[in-house]
Amino acid sequence: MKILILNYEFPPIGGGGGVANQQLLKRFAGMKNLYIDVLTSDSKPGLKKEQFAENINIYKVGIHKKDLHLWTRAEVIEWLIKAGFQYKKLLRDNDYQLAHAFFGFPTGWLSYRKADKLPYIISLRGSDVPGSNARLKLDYKMLAPVFRSIWKKAFLLVACSNGLKERALRFMPSANIEVVPNGIDLDVFHPPRLLSKTDAGVDRNRSDTIRLLTVGRLSVTKRVEMLIDAIEILNKQKIKVHFTIAGGGKMESMLKAIVNQKRLGDIIEITGRIDSKDMPDVYRKSDIFISASMQEGMSNAMLEAMASGLPIITTTCEGVEELIKDNGVIVKNDNAETIADSVKLLMTDEILYDKMKSAALKHAEKFSWESASEQYLSLYRKAADIN
Repeated sequence: MKILILNYEFPPIGGGGGVANQQLLKRFAGMKNLYIDVLTSDSKPGLKKEQFAENINIYKVGIHKKDLHLWTRAEVIEWLIKAGFQYKKLLRDNDYQLAHAFFGFPTGWLSYRKADKLPYIISLRGSDVPGSNARLKLDYKMLAPVFRSIWKKAFLLVACSNGLKERALRFMPSANIEVVPNGIDLDVFHPPRLLSKTDAGVDRNRSDTIRLLTVGRLSVTKRVEMLIDAIEILNKQKIKVHFTIAGGGKMESMLKAIVNQKRLGDIIEITGRIDSKDMPDVYRKSDIFISASMQEGMSNAMLEAMASGLPIITTTCEGVEELIKDNGVIVKNDNAETIADSVKLLMTDEILYDKMKSAALKHAEKFSWESASEQYLSLYRKAADIN
């Protein structure tokens, strides 16, 4: 079976959709009778071919990329045009059974244009499904007919959470949608290791100052300013906290200005983008993961936090009902006060904190990339057999 995977994002470009793609490839690497070509992007003009594994090649179509985390309309158009030529060439030179597009748009547009030559499935990731993303509100309105056309021609749509599936069905009730949750690599993301048997029962990660963490692209959708307001409330109440905002993006400068204006620079750190290899240690140095995101598919950052043994405090968005059980708090009201109250609850109730910390790791163990890869392989075979 030979599959063509398309994704306009791939590490280090982009966020969770690219990471999910990369993790699946690691599980597909070396599989007999499975051959994969990946068509993706690069941050500098030109075409690169890289061998990911003996059975996997990656074709990177370079564009004039300014920000690894944020796509402008001009960059999307440039990639679609350049990747379109390479897509046609790959179809001419190879006998694929199926195309797998990560993101219904822009990536799915390439598969849609060549649907008569190659059937395709689409992985819906979050931002490609019309919803409450403030930055993309106009795009959703303008491109709604295009989205529906792309979805209708797809053999199957795959959402990464039940919440995202529900949002997609509100947009197009007739859509055929499966759910394949994201996974987490427990060998990479895990709590601090005990140094010796004498360390048993000693939590080296706790101190008088509670260390809060949020991770992700700094966009309007993440509502990081709400988290900053929550930290301000805690600080005024003389509660010792340190808040790390790990990520870069369009709003980084504005958020730094807010922190300076509120005179919180000694307790709030905005790191900018952190290399993926350093992220596990960032989680292990933290106590609680907090989020105010208004829209997600399924948060990779929350999964990484859970696997690292961190309780979660979050506002309501897609995917959290599947991720947050007895391992965190989903605040009922989206405001800084309720987030601050939840932080105080976990700071003062050590028994509850410890229970949530243990539950976080146990719940994370239910989400594996091995399971996700097996489910995708089953869908590949089904689509290839029928078509």
